[in-house]
Amino acid sequence: MTATVDIGLRLQAGKLSAKVSQLLLMVNNDMALTDSLDVALEKLVSIITNTLGAERATIFLNDHETGELYSRVAQGSFMREIRIMNTRGIAGWVFTHEEGAIVHDAYRDKRFFKNVDMRTGYRTKSILCAVFRDAAGKKIGVSQVLNKIDGRFTEQDLDLLMMITQQAAIAIQNHLILEEVDKVRKQELDFLDVVSQISSELELEPLLQKIISTVTSMLNAERSSLFINDEKTNELYTIVGEGLGANEIRFPNHLGIAGHVFQTGEVLNIPHAYADLRFNPAFDKQTGFFTRSMLCIPVTNKAGKTIGVSQVLNKHGGAFTQEDEARLAAFTSQISIGIENATLFKNVQQLMNYTESMLHSMTNGVITFNDEHKVATCNPAGLRIMRIETEEDIVGRELTSVFAAENEWVRAKLQDVQEVEVLMDAELVFAGETISANLTMVPLRDDEQQVLGSMIMIEDISSEKRVKSTMARYMDATLADQLLEGGEDILGGKQSIGTVLFSDIRSFTTLTEQLGAQGTVSLLNEYFTIMVDIIQDEGGMLDKFIGDAMMVVFGTPVTHDDDPDRALRSAIKMMTELWVLNESRKSRGMAAIDHGMGLNTGDIVSGNIGSPKRMDYTVIGDGVNLAARLESACKKYGAHILLSEYTFASLKATYRTRHVDKVIVKGKTEPVGVYEAVDYHDKTSFPNMIDVLGYFNGGIELYNEARWDEAVKQFKLALKGHPGDAVSKMYVERCAELKASPPKGDWDGVWVFTSK
Repeated sequence: MTATVDIGLRLQAGKLSAKVSQLLLMVNNDMALTDSLDVALEKLVSIITNTLGAERATIFLNDHETGELYSRVAQGSFMREIRIMNTRGIAGWVFTHEEGAIVHDAYRDKRFFKNVDMRTGYRTKSILCAVFRDAAGKKIGVSQVLNKIDGRFTEQDLDLLMMITQQAAIAIQNHLILEEVDKVRKQELDFLDVVSQISSELELEPLLQKIISTVTSMLNAERSSLFINDEKTNELYTIVGEGLGANEIRFPNHLGIAGHVFQTGEVLNIPHAYADLRFNPAFDKQTGFFTRSMLCIPVTNKAGKTIGVSQVLNKHGGAFTQEDEARLAAFTSQISIGIENATLFKNVQQLMNYTESMLHSMTNGVITFNDEHKVATCNPAGLRIMRIETEEDIVGRELTSVFAAENEWVRAKLQDVQEVEVLMDAELVFAGETISANLTMVPLRDDEQQVLGSMIMIEDISSEKRVKSTMARYMDATLADQLLEGGEDILGGKQSIGTVLFSDIRSFTTLTEQLGAQGTVSLLNEYFTIMVDIIQDEGGMLDKFIGDAMMVVFGTPVTHDDDPDRALRSAIKMMTELWVLNESRKSRGMAAIDHGMGLNTGDIVSGNIGSPKRMDYTVIGDGVNLAARLESACKKYGAHILLSEYTFASLKATYRTRHVDKVIVKGKTEPVGVYEAVDYHDKTSFPNMIDVLGYFNGGIELYNEARWDEAVKQFKLALKGHPGDAVSKMYVERCAELKASPPKGDWDGVWVFTSK
């Protein structure tokens, strides 16, 4: 209020001129005609600029929730906000100290924030800045004027600026109040809109997306998540959460803040998350997000049973309030019924999809009949076995027309079936072709044992299936299927993009000397059984065993959109399962084993290769050779999983990796980027992983710039966090070597391997 009194005294002493009075009257009239805050600010800026003869003017209003000063700038048909902390720059200083400022040379003033000029390209020379107060004298922002056109800013300019803003304050304050009312009204309308949509939305994921976006906006927070309890696994899970991408988070429903709220039913309002022992910072480390404040509330159904937890993070401008708690509680009480219905609908859908997928994936034909002995469903295998084109050609047909003539005996048995009946190696005739089949006939009944219809399962055991069964014993079952169906096309050769994985047991010669012949065979059988199951679970093809090594291909003969991911997931699982195997071996007094893996994605040629007397279906090409080189290079880097830049660039999901080198391998002329996957590590095998990877990446950047001494410092910091990090040790030695014998020409960070 002191500044206001001083102005008043100066005006009284100077006998306020008629010209100034007219100006203030014009400000009052013009501001009264504005119909929104944006229009009022634009009008006020125009008046200030013209009156004070300046190039630009800005009105910064204070956001008390976030501690920021903001202004609005028109860009085309919409307004853009510019925000700065209310303690930074000349404007922040004036707002904090509550006194005006006249700056004749902005770049000589330590308070001046140059970054704005750097971003906009505008050159600020002089500044006039005053506190913007409302009619009651309370500061609500700052008015700032730039670059006086003629002369310098004066104390009289500062007085006039404060008078103009004070005259406009009532209109600005009214517009602010109206905006706040509109904001609250919009939030409530959004609230009601989401609640109204719940009764009609049965899809769980879209429903959850609407809920969390509304919660985040309603509580002015950074992120929200809604965790649903999985009663089958006793886990809280979220498939929709801001900042999670496509990832699903699952954890036991008694862990962390969310688990505590779910178990106790308490509402937790935590202003400082890291100060609470129940908070698990692991999720922050995974996502890179920093949790400051947290509001967590149980979601209960109409029976009072807790079905989930709603969690809101980082309220803008401080901690969550009791009003926030009440609003979130009211919201969750309205949405719980919709969540429960959507969850039930999803479970029913999943069950239906599971049943349908199971029937579609079966090689046996399944045909069901209703209580009127008409066909209700027939799966694809049934259509194929019965030589029927489409499901429409059989659904609705009478049992007597489906099994007629040579198959009439099946109709008689199926029509009167009272219990499960199995017929082995029976003959059926479809489209004039005889097949051998195992038949299973089952009556269909409801809970009260009333007959609903019947079902027949047809297992084709004709010659084709017998051959396929035999071939599957010697090669991948999927490959056997394709060889039988496509035969000549596949065997003749095919060029495609594939991901090759090489795996090799370390120090195998030493192991064989210790184990002997029988022990070696037993070890390999135990090891390969585990590893091959992992590979086949991800859809990979085991190309061949090479002694204690394996060559695996993802992408042929069956191609998937995510073959590189399947290969890397297999490698990671192979490492974690190897550790489990080693624990078992140690408990039996046996030596642990280790292996390395190399992955590369590129052009491969697949086909039946060999001589007329002995042929193998395999893959060849540069892509195969590079994968083998990377597997061998694991020893040089002390790594277990190395992948080429081509595999790394093809990955769809996110994994923990680091760029370890750019090399020219033996037999190649072009450099290849090499990455190490470290997802399989835990705190014991790779302590301080995040810090170590940060130092290591910093060292690599300096290494690529030939700043050897600085790079060594970073690598040594990495070794301090993880003394066993072999690749950091390697770079310390390599930097010393390069410093002693600097590379000739321009250094590009490429290292040439002289051996395989």
